[in-house]
Amino acid sequence: MTPFKTIRARAEKRKGGAKALEKLLPTRPDAKALAKLPDDRILAEMVRRVFSAGFAWSVIEQKWPGFEQAFLQFKPAKLSFQPEEFWEGLMRDQRIVRNAAKILSVRENAAFVQEIASEHGSFGRFLANWPSSDEAGLLELLARRGSRLGGNTGQMLLRFVGWDGFVTSRDVVACLRDAGLDVAEEVKSKGDLARVQAQFNAWAKETGLPYAHLSRICALSIGENRGDSQER
Repeated sequence: MTPFKTIRARAEKRKGGAKALEKLLPTRPDAKALAKLPDDRILAEMVRRVFSAGFAWSVIEQKWPGFEQAFLQFKPAKLSFQPEEFWEGLMRDQRIVRNAAKILSVRENAAFVQEIASEHGSFGRFLANWPSSDEAGLLELLARRGSRLGGNTGQMLLRFVGWDGFVTSRDVVACLRDAGLDVAEEVKSKGDLARVQAQFNAWAKETGLPYAHLSRICALSIGENRGDSQER
């Protein structure tokens, strides 16, 4: 496998040097801050990621104040006790995107957040204590116990709440394949995800960098040089 210093050097060259690359990296993940993140903000991010999947993110962002109102500021306990009439009403609520399956996933994920919080003190504390060396295991749990939190949606959730992990975006996977990792162009199987995890674990040990930085540098080292910091 290609050592990560080679990948980083390529990213620095593409982005105009080491300092320019550093400016494109996300904020270093803070486990203590994540542990303090309220459960309603965790649920809010779940909803944002579920509704953004396969949809224009800009539309969700524009409507977001309406989402906050319609879903009672994402208080898990409040949502869990709402009657069927509440959820039926949301199907006609113009403040949000009226997708029935995604609306009902909010109820299921409110219960999921409560379950995890009762087991670990809070959902944020649960995430903060889960090691980055086992993102594959965390993604499996999100998919199994949550609603519509599998695949890329789960990865985006973890990234946006500040958990330190990788994202198997198109450019990240292209970087891994170019480095010599034998995985498909789209990482969907458990075997491929395990191989990706093992490689990021090795690079983390090699460099001491957060997984989020490894992932972003990987994405910026290959593919179309767009001049932005997003992993595609």
